[in-house]
Amino acid sequence: MNDRAHTLSAGNWPSWVAPSLVAGKTTSLSELRTAGNWIFWLENRPEEKGRGIVVGRSPDGIIHDLTPVETDVGSRVHEYGGGAWDVRLNGETPSIAFSDRRKGGLWYVEDGQLDCWCPAGNMPENRYADITFDPVGASVFCVQESHSIGKAEAAIIHVNSAGQKTVLVHDADFYAAPRPSPDGHFLAWFSWDDPEMPWTATRLDVAVLQRATMELGVPHQLGGQTPCSIIEPRWADSATLYATSDISGCWAPIRFQWIGGEWTATMLPDARAEIGLPHWVFSQRTMTPLPDGCLLALGIRHGLNHVLRFDGHIWEELLLGAPVNVPERLADGRLAWIDAPSEAPPAIAVGLPETGFERFRESVILPPGITGEDIAAPQPLTFPTTNGVEAHALFYPPSSSSSSLRPDEKPPLVVMAHGGPTGRANPGFAFKVQWWTSRGFAVLDVNYRGSTGFGRAYREALDGEWGVADVEDCLAGVRAVVERDLVDPSRCVIRGSSAGGLTVLAALAQSDLFAAGTSLYGVTDLRALAAETHKFEARYLDRLIGPYPQDEAVYLERSPVTQAQSISVPVLFLHGGADNVVPLAQAQAMCTKLEHSELHVYPEEGHGFRTSSSIEDSLTRELAFYRKVLDLS
Repeated sequence: MNDRAHTLSAGNWPSWVAPSLVAGKTTSLSELRTAGNWIFWLENRPEEKGRGIVVGRSPDGIIHDLTPVETDVGSRVHEYGGGAWDVRLNGETPSIAFSDRRKGGLWYVEDGQLDCWCPAGNMPENRYADITFDPVGASVFCVQESHSIGKAEAAIIHVNSAGQKTVLVHDADFYAAPRPSPDGHFLAWFSWDDPEMPWTATRLDVAVLQRATMELGVPHQLGGQTPCSIIEPRWADSATLYATSDISGCWAPIRFQWIGGEWTATMLPDARAEIGLPHWVFSQRTMTPLPDGCLLALGIRHGLNHVLRFDGHIWEELLLGAPVNVPERLADGRLAWIDAPSEAPPAIAVGLPETGFERFRESVILPPGITGEDIAAPQPLTFPTTNGVEAHALFYPPSSSSSSLRPDEKPPLVVMAHGGPTGRANPGFAFKVQWWTSRGFAVLDVNYRGSTGFGRAYREALDGEWGVADVEDCLAGVRAVVERDLVDPSRCVIRGSSAGGLTVLAALAQSDLFAAGTSLYGVTDLRALAAETHKFEARYLDRLIGPYPQDEAVYLERSPVTQAQSISVPVLFLHGGADNVVPLAQAQAMCTKLEHSELHVYPEEGHGFRTSSSIEDSLTRELAFYRKVLDLS
C-alpha cells in the first residue's frame, strides 16, 4: 500500500472492478487446441448471451472467428457439456465439427460454409460431446446422449459427412473420450456405470476398429481389475497410449504400449503432483505427448498448478507462466496454453521456457493504471480441522493502491465454498475474488475435504460426510484466519454455488461464525435432488450421503431445508429459472422457511449464469446485501 492511500472502511473502497467490466467485457477462454502452427480455442462472450465461438490464430498472427454468428458452440451432454468441437487443417484451412448448444445437432464448417451433419431430433433428442475427428476420412467420433421417455442413454458413435451414424459401443451408463490412434487402427475410450462417478471407478478400453464394417473388435480393458479412476486417453503414436490413473493414490500418468500383440502397462515415476482433473466436463487435458518421446503434464501441488515434463527418466518443472491446461505443441516446436496467473486476467500464450512467451487475446482489458497493488494474490493456507486432518485454502487479503483500512480495522471476510463438491479453489486470476478484495474484503477460498488436487484419500474423505466434513473445514478455516488476526471475526459471510450452496446453508445452521450467507443455485433438499436431478449425478449421492431411500433419515438430517429453524442470519438466494441440475424449487422451498431471506430468479439461466445482465445483477445484488447486513456505510 502506498503512502497516498486513502483510509476508508471496508466496503467503501472505490473499486476498479466495475460490474460492467466483469459481466459485459470478460470473455471466457477454454479448450485450447493446436494444429500445424494454428492455435484454436473456445470463447464464451457474455455480451452475446454467452454464445460459444471457436476462435483461431493463424500462423501470420491474425485472429479469426471460425464459427458463424448464427451458431452457439456448446453441448448439454451431462448438462455440463465440454468437448463440443474439434478442428483439423485441410492444407491451411481449418475444418471444425461442433455441437450447437441452442439448436442442437452436429455441424461442420469449413471456409465459412456451414453444413448440418445430424439434426437435433425431437424424439429422441440427441446431444453430442467429446467430438474427435477421424484421422481416416471426413468423419468424427463422439459421445451421443439420447433423450427419449425415461433416462438418457449414452453411446460412442461414428458419424460421416453424409450424417450416417454407426453406434460403436453402448452398453455402459456413461462414455467419454473416444480417441482414435493416429493411423485409425485402434479406438480408445473410458466408461463407467452407476453408482460410480468418473473420479471413483472407470474402465479404460481400446479395441481394433474394423474399417470395412465400422465395427469394434473385442475391447482390451487396460486399467486392470482393481477399481480406480483411469481417464484421459491420449495417443503418442499408433502403438503408444497414455492415460492418467489414481491407482497409486493420486492421478498419475500410465503408459500402454502395443508390443507383440499385447498391451503392456508402465506407471511413470512419481511427479510429486496430481496429474488429472475430475471429469465434470468433457475433453479436459492434463497431458500431451511430444514428438521426442517426452510427456508434458499439468500437475497440481499444494493447490497450485505446475507444468512438468517427463524425459523418459525423470520429471522436471518448466517455468512457463501459469497454464490452466497442459500446453499444446505447435508444428514449429513452440507451446500454446491458456495462461491464468493470479496477477493478470487469463490470456492465450505461446512460447517456450528457454525464450519466453507472448500473451495475447486477454479475456478482459484492465482499466489504465491498475498495478500489482490493486490485485490480490493467493496465499496457500493449511490448517487443522476435525479428526486430526489438515485442510487447505487460498487466502486473499484486501488489495488496493489507493485505499487502506483504518488502523484499528480488520477486514470483513468472504468465505467461498466451491461446487462439485469434487472441485477445487483455483489460484488463477478471478473476478469472483477481485470483486471483493478490491472493495476492502478478505477472501478465503476453501479446498475442503473432497476437493481435487490433494490425492484420492483427501477426495474420498468426503464420502458419507457431505454436509459434515466440508462444513467443518470451512469453519476451521475461518477460525484459522481469525487466530492469525487476519480478519474481523464479527464480519464474516459465506457464499457458495451448486454443491457449495449446501455447504453454505449447513454452515449457517451449525455455527454462529457468519453474519450472512449467499447460495447461488445451491442444493437445499437432498431427497428431492436424489429424485429430480439429471442422469449424470443421479447416483452421486450414494457415495456422498448413502444409498437412497435406504438412508433417507441421513438425507433428511443433512438437508438444509430441514435445518432451516437453526438459521437466524439473513440469506440471499440467486437461482436460474431453467436449472436442470438443481431445480429452482429447491431455493423456493428453502426461502419460505427462513425469516430473513431473499430469492432472486434469473428466468432464462440454467445451472450457472452466462449472460452479462445476470452476472452484473447477481454481483451488485450480493454486494448490496452484505453492505446492508454488515452495516458497511
